[in-house]
Amino acid sequence: MVDFGGALRPGMGVWWSQAAAEPRPLVDRLLAAAPGIGPLRLFTGLSWNDQLAQSISPTDTMVSYGGLGALRELGATDQLDVVPCHYSALPRMFAEHRLPCDAGLLQVAPPDSEGMCSLGIGVDYMADAIAHTALLFAEINRQMPVVAGSPRIPLSRFHSTIGTDRPLQEEVSRPAGDPDRVIAGHIAELVDDGDTVQVGIGSLGAAVFGALSGHSDLGVHTGMITDGVLSLIDKGVVTGSRKQIDTGMAVAGTALGSSDLYRRAAHLPLLFRPTSYTHAPQTLSQLSSLVAVNFAIEVDLTGQVGAEMSRGTYLGAVGGQVDFARAAALTGKRSIVALRSAVRGRSSIKARLDEGVVTTARADVDCVVTEHGIAHLRGQPLAERRRRLIAIAAPEFREQLRHQVRVAS
Repeated sequence: MVDFGGALRPGMGVWWSQAAAEPRPLVDRLLAAAPGIGPLRLFTGLSWNDQLAQSISPTDTMVSYGGLGALRELGATDQLDVVPCHYSALPRMFAEHRLPCDAGLLQVAPPDSEGMCSLGIGVDYMADAIAHTALLFAEINRQMPVVAGSPRIPLSRFHSTIGTDRPLQEEVSRPAGDPDRVIAGHIAELVDDGDTVQVGIGSLGAAVFGALSGHSDLGVHTGMITDGVLSLIDKGVVTGSRKQIDTGMAVAGTALGSSDLYRRAAHLPLLFRPTSYTHAPQTLSQLSSLVAVNFAIEVDLTGQVGAEMSRGTYLGAVGGQVDFARAAALTGKRSIVALRSAVRGRSSIKARLDEGVVTTARADVDCVVTEHGIAHLRGQPLAERRRRLIAIAAPEFREQLRHQVRVAS
C-alpha cells in the first residue's frame, strides 16, 4: 500500500519515470494526494498522461526539460517550468539537487530470486536520479521486461510498492506523410553502410528508419529505441558490427514503441544504459562513425536551429539534440537537422528564428534537410549558407527570404 501523505512533506520534490516506463497508477495516486500534502515540485520528461493538466494541484509546480507529450498542455497554460538544459546535464543536476529528487516514482519488473527489480526498458535519467533520491516508490508491473544492461534495484530499497499487470504505454504518433518520406530519402543518402546512427522520434524518425532499409551493418546509439530500429534489426540492416564501442549491440536509454517491441526487447541485441552513459561526451566521442539525425521546428538562414518553442508555447526540448549533434560534427561523421520546409502556411526556413531561442548552434550543424533537398553547411561562409538554405526552402517563400537578406544587408 502506498501512502504518500505519510511519507511526503510540503516543499518536497518528486520525479517519475517517463514515456513507456511512466508509473501511471502511482502518478495518479500522487496527484490525488498532493492537495492534502502541500506544495510539491514535480518532475518528469515525456508523458502521455492525458489527465495531467487537469490533475495537478494549483499549488504544485511541474518542472521538466521540455514540453513533450501531455506537458505541452501545461506549457500552454503556464503551469510548466522548463529547465533548458542538455540531456547529458540531467545526471549532474540530480546529483546537485537542482531538480526535484526527494522522492522518485518508478515502474519496474517483478523481483528475481535474489529480490532484485529491473528498471526494464526505462533506464534513462531515472537510473542516475536513484542514487540521489532518498524515497523510492515502485509500480511492480508483471509486463515490464527484464532487459540487458538495465540496472537492478533491491526490493528493500523501495519505501512502498503496488503491483500491476498492465501493458506498457505504446507510442502515440501520426503516420509519416509524403514530405516526411522524401526528407527521409535525402537523409538516407547521407548515411553510409557501417555508420552508427542516432535518430529522433516521431513520424519523421520512423520514415528515416524506413529509408535506411537498403543499408547494411548500421549501428544504433540513441536516447530512445523505437519500432524503426526493431524493423531494421529484423531485416539484418542493424548489426552494430562496425561500431567502435558496444560492438554488435544497439544502445539506448529507454524504449517507446509497440507491444511487440517491448515483448521482444529482452531477446534482441539491445543494451539499455543510463543517461550518464548514452549522452556523455566521453562516450559519444568514441563513435567516429556517428551520424546524428535530429529534427527542428525552425532553422534560420545561418543554420541556427530552434527545436523548443512555437508561437510562444513549449512543444519540444533541448533534449539530447546538442549532445549528439556536437559529437557527430566534431568527433563523428555528420550532424543532420531535418524539418518540413513549411508548416501551416509558414516557412520553417527563416531569416531569423521567430522565437529567438537557439537550441543548436550553427557551428554544430553539417547539413539541413527538407523535402526540397540537402543544404551542406560544413565549412561554408554565411553568404553561401544563406544561398543553400534558401534553395531548400518552400518555393513560395524563397523570394521573400532573398528580399529579407537584401534588406538586412
